[in-house]
Amino acid sequence: MTTPFRAVPVGDCIYWVGAIDWSIRDFHGYRVDRGSTYNAYLIRGERTVLVDAVKAGFEDEMFARIASVCDPSEIDVVISNHAEMDHSGALPQVLERVKPSRFLASPLGVKALHAHFGDLGAEAVKDGDTLVVSGGAAPLTLRFLETRFLHWPDSMFTYIPEQAFLFSQDAFGMHLASLERFAEALPEHLLDQEAAKYYANILMPFGPMIQKLLARLDDMNLPLVTVAPDHGPIWRERFPRILEAYRRWSSSTLRPKAVVAYDTMWDSTDLMARVVGESLHEGGLDVQLMPLSGTHRSDLATEVLEAGALVVGSPTLNNQAFPTVVEALSYLKGLKPAGRVAGVFGSYGWSGEAVRQVEEALTSMGMELAGSTKTLYVPGGDTLAACRTLGLQVASALQERLVGEPQPV
Repeated sequence: MTTPFRAVPVGDCIYWVGAIDWSIRDFHGYRVDRGSTYNAYLIRGERTVLVDAVKAGFEDEMFARIASVCDPSEIDVVISNHAEMDHSGALPQVLERVKPSRFLASPLGVKALHAHFGDLGAEAVKDGDTLVVSGGAAPLTLRFLETRFLHWPDSMFTYIPEQAFLFSQDAFGMHLASLERFAEALPEHLLDQEAAKYYANILMPFGPMIQKLLARLDDMNLPLVTVAPDHGPIWRERFPRILEAYRRWSSSTLRPKAVVAYDTMWDSTDLMARVVGESLHEGGLDVQLMPLSGTHRSDLATEVLEAGALVVGSPTLNNQAFPTVVEALSYLKGLKPAGRVAGVFGSYGWSGEAVRQVEEALTSMGMELAGSTKTLYVPGGDTLAACRTLGLQVASALQERLVGEPQPV
């Protein structure tokens, strides 16, 4: 059957039938620079199974890809590994069109789907439950693994032991629109960058749960030949690289790196930031200066992911920290980047509350304050010397902490 979009074989009788979103640039507050994919998978055995769906509005593309393999009405089982709308939005249309005999989700997935759409007839599968897709000489079995808070309470993996094939929903994913379906066909630096950005902005708050999941996978000793997430490329031989990155990120293994995030009104705080940055570098750290007037909060979070230090500069505006600084700190607080060394600086004209407010924000995130400095209006020689001292203090505090700790690969 000729269709405008084609399924892509990704395993033995397993096809990618998802959709590519070339135009998306904002994903609930996280800037997506390179689009995204909504990955759905079709399994053809004695039973035909659809694993996950796509965002509403992309169902025609998904159905066209399915139709290049079989009539969509042949789908007998639909599985929802994750109820977030970028994977479940098209489920009502799917269920109406294919009328599967079974629609499966985790116990919390059933509740989440009901809260989104009303009663769709979802049936709960528990951790460890299995479903036989094919028997006989070429068996095909699905095994369900609950992965709560990776990254929603309902999250679930589906595993095919006969092919060592894991449908990992949002884990190991990234927002990256591409016609390439496998990670090995893409540049390694691009994969590293987009995987880190995805982890920082979506999964960073769940580090302890991710560590438990990784330990469980280790204990289960599951063979993994193919790992198919719900966004981005499918992993095969490069999977050990992202798995190691998840171990590092979830355990908050930090680098000798400092991020200087700041904004300025009349260039005074900007001058202070540049001096702080140079002294951090003098103290032996990699340094990234990020003026918040031109830096998106999601890019800041990505840089903070492996940084051992965060230094924030803000002028005072109407007795408050500068709006871009407040927004960035509010966003970071939700991502829970605890354990960093912190510093604060800023210029003010009247009352100078910003530095204290930023100090409180950083310590409330679980960061260790190494020092701060502020100045009235334009920084002079003494203030710039204090900025240099601040940078050296932060660098020294971080270097002392990193001594004897395992360094990231």
